[in-house]
Amino acid sequence: MPEKSSHIPQHIAIIMDGNGRWARERGLPRREGHRAGAESVREAVETCKELGTKFLTLYAFSSENWSRPRAEVRALMSLLKDFLRRKTPEMHEQGVRLHAIGRLGDLPENCRAELTRSIEQTSSNTDLNLVLALSYGAREEIVDAARQLAREAVAGELDPESIDNAAFQQHLYTAGIPDPDLLIRTSGESRISNFLLWQISYAEIVITRKLWPDFKGVDLRQAAAEYARRHRRFGAI
Repeated sequence: MPEKSSHIPQHIAIIMDGNGRWARERGLPRREGHRAGAESVREAVETCKELGTKFLTLYAFSSENWSRPRAEVRALMSLLKDFLRRKTPEMHEQGVRLHAIGRLGDLPENCRAELTRSIEQTSSNTDLNLVLALSYGAREEIVDAARQLAREAVAGELDPESIDNAAFQQHLYTAGIPDPDLLIRTSGESRISNFLLWQISYAEIVITRKLWPDFKGVDLRQAAAEYARRHRRFGAI
């Protein structure tokens, strides 16, 4: 296990892929794969705390996921609500602060209410920031930021010539959250899937063939060790 140092990623983002495949390989309904994936979330949170990582962002539900069969979407929303209800006391006890990014207004009202309660109940915690990307799409995020900047410019509140990277970043869902140092994707797929396109410009990427329900603390520590071995040049030599 890497020692806590500057080589530890301060922000880890994870594309949690493979729940459905995990269930299919075992002859189980897809919702059981999502349920099993919740255990990997718990291990990821605990491991990030051990490593000294301060931000963990999980791609929990994409904007494209709304096109899945209605029964699966309902099951996912039910699992989200149940996860928040059961895990919020545990998160609070562990010093975990919950955040959420995405078009949260698209979530069912009961899920939004549970999410709001969880965010409020953990708002004073400082050990780890857990960011759930829900109804999230990076292209949508960039479009939403551009719209807001355009509104401010039309209203005379903003000079278009003053818009730079920093100004644009402050209009993203992730305003105030540092960019990920390490992006992990499970299940062996080699694509970004519309996740944090702006924020991961210089993130190190680790892809593992492990399906998300099989991705445990030891796997996260190995990914962090791989990150520590790399030299981040940010475009320099």
